[in-house]
Amino acid sequence: MPTTILAIDDVANIRTLISNYLEQEGYRVLTAANGREALAAAQLEPPDLIILDLMMPEMGGYEFLHKYGKEHDTPIIILTARLGESDKVMGLELGADDYVTKPFSMRELTARVRAVLRRVEKTRNDSNLLQVSDITLNRDTRVVEVAGERIDLTPSEFGLLETMMSVPGRVFSRLELLERVQGNIYEGYERTIDVHIRNLRAKIELNPRQPRYIETVYGAGYRFAIRE
Repeated sequence: MPTTILAIDDVANIRTLISNYLEQEGYRVLTAANGREALAAAQLEPPDLIILDLMMPEMGGYEFLHKYGKEHDTPIIILTARLGESDKVMGLELGADDYVTKPFSMRELTARVRAVLRRVEKTRNDSNLLQVSDITLNRDTRVVEVAGERIDLTPSEFGLLETMMSVPGRVFSRLELLERVQGNIYEGYERTIDVHIRNLRAKIELNPRQPRYIETVYGAGYRFAIRE
């Protein structure tokens, strides 16, 4: 059964471009003109990945992320016509996994789609259980528990935690984490790791400002702390 992608954009030409190109690559593509249509489409047929424009009428990308992300961990790539970091950061903070700035090439977008899907598939196929301190991560079921309490993570947050927990104490640079999580390195995108780390800390740390699990190693990167 082909991988299903939901492309959400209010511009018909962009929807058609994405649909035609990705279908030629072997994907099944559903489309929606705004967030409201997308919620209905995703309920009828859950997608494997979502490509989401941020600026749309009726229900924009931010509102869609807020509503859809509460109950789903589907990987999401956001599209933004703005150049400001605030738009990209806000999208990532709401649970998106990656972003592409308009105008974009379909080769770049397809590479991002493949990278995100490859990373999700890899974590689903690994059937190991990681346990460090009082955090348990099940690669098979994709369930994370902190002190016995289940925590819902986005695919990118899960990938970051899995990478660091697999080698506690080792320092991972931003570029390493970006490559492990997304599968490809794009110049200037390694700072998005900081956003994902901040989101992850907000979910697993008792006090995100004084992290117990994920430590910042200034000038080097991040590591999962080894504690008695």
